[in-house]
Amino acid sequence: MNQYLKRFLKKIIFIFLISFYLFTIEKVQSLVPYYYFPTFKNLQNESSSIGKNAFQLLYFGQYEQSLNLAKLAVKINKTNEQLWLILSEAQIANKLYKDALTSLNEAQNINSKISEIYFTKSNIYLKISQLKKAKNALETGLKIEPNNHKAIFQLGNIYLIEKNYSKAINLFDKSIDIKSDFWQAINNKGLAYFEKNNINRSITLFEKAISIEDNAEPLLALASCLRMKDIKLAIQLAKKALNKDPNYVNYDFRKEQLWGEKLQISTKILLQNEQLKQDVVLAKSKINASS
Repeated sequence: MNQYLKRFLKKIIFIFLISFYLFTIEKVQSLVPYYYFPTFKNLQNESSSIGKNAFQLLYFGQYEQSLNLAKLAVKINKTNEQLWLILSEAQIANKLYKDALTSLNEAQNINSKISEIYFTKSNIYLKISQLKKAKNALETGLKIEPNNHKAIFQLGNIYLIEKNYSKAINLFDKSIDIKSDFWQAINNKGLAYFEKNNINRSITLFEKAISIEDNAEPLLALASCLRMKDIKLAIQLAKKALNKDPNYVNYDFRKEQLWGEKLQISTKILLQNEQLKQDVVLAKSKINASS
């Protein structure tokens, strides 16, 4: 066998061995399943997406589904304080107040400089009638975000509950200074002045609140103020208020809106007027039908 033939045969054998090796590797790879291992960033993105979906469900009133998604988001990523906040909101919607406070504590441990954590805590404490803790939480949040008009208003409401009307009025004024068309603060300022026996000031405030928002609360409150001055107008306003929101026929509902005893008494007398009898019966029937 000459030298050239030997070289040719060596090349053929070499090519054959390489081809066999590559074929074997490909065959083995085809038998091994492929697994995708998400990166930490992928997991973070996925948890954020789930959290957004949970928040949307919460917005549309699907509280249980929102809670389940929020729990899943937190399981995927426990280091995101916003996910804990969303979970707390879902828990509040489902009346799981103790769980919500736990979630807020988790968020606070991650980032204690978020005012929303303390404002949400205050809402929970108000729901479970822990006024002192609610007040402390609001004050802490306001140190971080001092110009939050809603939080200032809420702090004013606590003083209104405590019958510290002068302090409540000062806080309502501060809230209105930040947002001049904040009719709820204007309305509650009227509630405070009524309990201070300044009926004329209350009338002015309720009228101003109505000019911003034609809402049942200032309408009925104004009617109660006018009961002794202009009964015809008072009855007209009361009818309109009960038609807008029949819940205001109920003493306990008005109490939840922080109506003081003096205004409650005046309203009770007004609603006993014979000309409002049918309106009161209709309002109560609407409440019973919806419950």
